[in-house]
Amino acid sequence: MRVFFLMASLAATTFLTSVHAAGASSKVEIRKTTDGGFELVRNGAPFFINGAGGTGFLENLVQAGGNSIRTWGIEQLESAGGEKNLLDRAHELGLAVSVGLWVQHERHGFSYNDPAAVQKQRDEIRAAVRKYKNHPAVLVWGLGNEMEGPTSDGSDPRIWKELEQLARIIKAEDPNHPVMTVIASAAATKVRGIQQYYPSIDILGVNSYGGAMGVGSTLQSLGWDKPFALTEFGPLGHWEVPKTSWGAPIEPTSRDKAASYYVTKTKVVEDGRGKCVGTYVFLWGQKQEVTSTWYGMFLKTGEKLPTVDAMTMAWTGKWPANRSPKILKIESPLANAVVSRSQEYPVQATVEDREGDNLRFDWEVRAETTEQSVGGDAESEPPAVPGCLASGSGDAVVVRTPSKPGAYRLFVTVRDGKGGASADNLAFQVQ
Repeated sequence: MRVFFLMASLAATTFLTSVHAAGASSKVEIRKTTDGGFELVRNGAPFFINGAGGTGFLENLVQAGGNSIRTWGIEQLESAGGEKNLLDRAHELGLAVSVGLWVQHERHGFSYNDPAAVQKQRDEIRAAVRKYKNHPAVLVWGLGNEMEGPTSDGSDPRIWKELEQLARIIKAEDPNHPVMTVIASAAATKVRGIQQYYPSIDILGVNSYGGAMGVGSTLQSLGWDKPFALTEFGPLGHWEVPKTSWGAPIEPTSRDKAASYYVTKTKVVEDGRGKCVGTYVFLWGQKQEVTSTWYGMFLKTGEKLPTVDAMTMAWTGKWPANRSPKILKIESPLANAVVSRSQEYPVQATVEDREGDNLRFDWEVRAETTEQSVGGDAESEPPAVPGCLASGSGDAVVVRTPSKPGAYRLFVTVRDGKGGASADNLAFQVQ
């Protein structure tokens, strides 16, 4: 099954190159398959989404076997770095784009009871579709992302009714690209609300982490009879993991994350039973959310993490020529412990590198974030605490705990000097 999808993706990429040369817009439709499932057909060729959420490291994505990116808002299209906008840059590389059209969230202060605000949003979405609909990189319109609220049960029909109006606007302006709307998890009330109030949706996008592999069977049990895409998946979410005694979420190791990415990509397609038209891994880039390493697949200095290698294997069936170093374990009495101020603790990292590269180890202590963001809202990275590396270097160091009480994390980053890295952390609290 994976080989078939890879061949289809390569065929679509080849076709895109010829379309680019001709300067033609794309045409995407949904076709029923003989086994009762669905597939995307882009410019006459089957197209299964092997995608990533994010706008950077696009060359790396192509090298890894990806064929699409997903954005969240129109402002992301205006720049890809340098002189090209994102759509031009993506198309130059043979990447199709799920173009995000941001639908406002009431938790951000928007009111769906305000006719003027609602009309303004409609006008903005109409203008965006008119502006970009003929670009050959457009794959689908991503109408909204978790606009029901990431912690909502989706029982408010106003959101679904307004999405129906917005989808009709898009279809009137552009009949050549499907409309996909993304929700946070395949909750029954959300799916039934969409079925009742939002019939113009073409593809249901679902963001899911711990439950990602079961999205297809869940949708089937709820009677969903249209295509779906897994629009965000990755490690266990910070709301899904065990916590320390003081309530800090314990981040999965880089090794566990890589395994999770690979298995999820493989299993969700099987579980989708022909109705899954693709997946978007999260996040093809770097961000601070709980920690600076939880969801990003790259370091802020640009090195790829083992999750990129895992997706390369999932997309192509082969490992990359240079694999990131692998942190096997970190051992220390400091791990998940409540400790005293200005005390010293040994830390030992066990790491392997398949190519035998010379590895560089960087250790630092950072304060635990105090920002309680919701739904991926922006956070600032906590500052590093100076003076915490008492002695040692490489894979074995002695850490001195901060003099100020509070919650902290010890991070270790291992780089191979060839573009690969791994990063793990352990939490501790100073009394």
